Amino acid sequence: MRSRWTDFLTTDGEKPDRHRDTEFENPPATRQALLDLWEEGWARLFEALEPLSEADLGRVVTIRGESHSVMQAINRQLAHYPHHVGQIVLLSRHFACDHWQSLSVPRSQSAEFNRRVVAGEASQR
Repeated sequence: MRSRWTDFLTTDGEKPDRHRDTEFENPPATRQALLDLWEEGWARLFEALEPLSEADLGRVVTIRGESHSVMQAINRQLAHYPHHVGQIVLLSRHFACDHWQSLSVPRSQSAEFNRRVVAGEASQR
């Protein structure tokens, strides 16, 4: 996210100082360090998007030398992030084992959840 969203409109989204192949060789040493990187990445995204105007959406930016409209570049990244979030959830579930708490309707409880929604006791929002 640092690479993509830093100087988003003016420099290639793949910065020269990004070394993709070594990004996971020395992971953050602590949970807090990992969360700090996570928050920094999302902050860069929102800082890049916040000032955009409707006119900016048709501008051209590059990612790895390939031209994209700003809208295409945004969609490309926002379609990619759920993949990584899914990986995080899968690993979290694996490591939590029996302590895992479902992020949505727990297994074998769909009928009960549906009953509660119809009764106005729960919401799908």
